[in-house]
Amino acid sequence: MKKFSDRAFNLIFSVAAIIIMWLAWLIAYYVQGNDYVIPSVGDSLSALWQLLGEGAFWKSFGGTLLRTLEAFALSFVLAAVCAALSALSKAFSRILSPIVTALRTVPTMALILILLLWTSRTLTPVIVGCLVTFPMVYAQMNAAFGGIDKNLKEVAKVYKFTPSQRVFKMYLPLMLPNILSQSGAAFSLTLKIIVSAEVMSRTLSSIGGMMQEARSYLEIPELFALTIVTVIAGALAEFLLSLPVRLTDRWTKGKGVAV
Repeated sequence: MKKFSDRAFNLIFSVAAIIIMWLAWLIAYYVQGNDYVIPSVGDSLSALWQLLGEGAFWKSFGGTLLRTLEAFALSFVLAAVCAALSALSKAFSRILSPIVTALRTVPTMALILILLLWTSRTLTPVIVGCLVTFPMVYAQMNAAFGGIDKNLKEVAKVYKFTPSQRVFKMYLPLMLPNILSQSGAAFSLTLKIIVSAEVMSRTLSSIGGMMQEARSYLEIPELFALTIVTVIAGALAEFLLSLPVRLTDRWTKGKGVAV
């Protein structure tokens, strides 16, 4: 009953948020009174419907999604390796700390412009997405590992757990819920960075490239439609990546540390 009520409230709040954004759009449209600045909701939805019927749009959407997956996977693997090394060596953690801080604070636009001098328009968004997402994922993994009770580590030593038992029966069940609960936000951030980099790079066959083209030709409804697509894709990704958390919760409860 409680779960049902929570879901109902979440649905109500989500619908309320959509209505508020729609009203804000309407108010801005009528206050501005210029379709070349803020198009109407109807024109934007019409442009969206037209895009969904074009093969070029799906090719661009697929290209952007692929680059996002590549950047996210690279940042995840890199963060996992660095978090493991940091856990094993305090010296490595201290050396890596200023590098992570620099990546967290460096302007994204500066990264894009620099990488455009060194790499291609297709590769630049992937590298930028990986570098910008890495600090966030690394911090999540560090926090997840640091949150493991030290007593459990001592239990593993006392009962002489093998390395594989420690990983699969203790570390992963305890860390995964925390990591996966934030993976949706990390993926959405990666998608946003990828699209931004595509706009700056004028990447071919990409959502960002289509946005840049729409802006150049003053196709403002199409620009808003592409923005709606990006928002929906990010929200859907967050929802899908939240589903495995339930499975890891069951794993944690059913396959926790067995002694």
